[in-house]
Amino acid sequence: MSRLLFLLGISFFSVASSWDVQKGKEADLINQHWIHGSLNCKTNQDPLIQVVSYNADTWILRQNKCIHYEAPFIFLFVGKEQSFLVDTGATTDEKLFPLRKVVDSILLANGVRRKLIVAHTHSHGDHVAADRQFKDRPDTEVVGSSWEEIRKYFSLSQPAPMSSMELGNRSITVLSIPGHDPTSLAFYDSQTNLFFTGDTFYPGRLYVRDWPAFKRSIKLILHVAQEKAVRQFIGNHIEMTNKNGIDYPVGSTFQPCEHALPMTLRELKELDRALDRLGDLPKRDVHDDFIIYPT
Repeated sequence: MSRLLFLLGISFFSVASSWDVQKGKEADLINQHWIHGSLNCKTNQDPLIQVVSYNADTWILRQNKCIHYEAPFIFLFVGKEQSFLVDTGATTDEKLFPLRKVVDSILLANGVRRKLIVAHTHSHGDHVAADRQFKDRPDTEVVGSSWEEIRKYFSLSQPAPMSSMELGNRSITVLSIPGHDPTSLAFYDSQTNLFFTGDTFYPGRLYVRDWPAFKRSIKLILHVAQEKAVRQFIGNHIEMTNKNGIDYPVGSTFQPCEHALPMTLRELKELDRALDRLGDLPKRDVHDDFIIYPT
């Protein structure tokens, strides 16, 4: 059986049955087990999308690595008036990646029938691929992925790189953090006190395309994090192993010994100090929990 046919044979029920619902408490993201691919993807039996409930109003989704090696994380926030989906993953085909069906099933199971806003941490293809699944969804707004569309929707500018959006009893702070990509955004969630930092800060290779902008963005994240007493930062990928300074090769579809998803304030401060030490000369710099990787 081909890999494609096998994966198409995984039922939608298997996707939904992967939910790890934590009623009355927050999930332990440090020790959370994520689907991490297979040596032989033809025999992979993981759900197409793993769904973990962080709390009653917050979900973290991960794409199957055998569908796309990037295995990006996707985030769903529910407020009293609106729901907010951050990123749409790396695969367009809804048979291989039924993101809309999974999001709808989460919302319907929780009695949520209010407007859905779909936005992105940045414009790269592994974060926007399934946008088209939501284009004709009723009562849904998909924020464009160009900087002009993002700037206008979130009322952002470089002199004023922060704004906020209200979901109803839940405020999300939006930060413009260019450096990895001109359109990069971070999201601070007041309800969970989690900081969602996209591809700018995560356990992996921090690809830096604009060195001065990246350094400024890290300082902005650090400033807000200290002001809000943030303890955990959630990025969009895991590329590091659980051995200090060792990453999985690009294209890996099997990562059995992954680093934990959350990053800490200690690691963010370490990144900021390293960027200061490197000065104006971009340089690859390996750390226990991340790799600075100028492109």
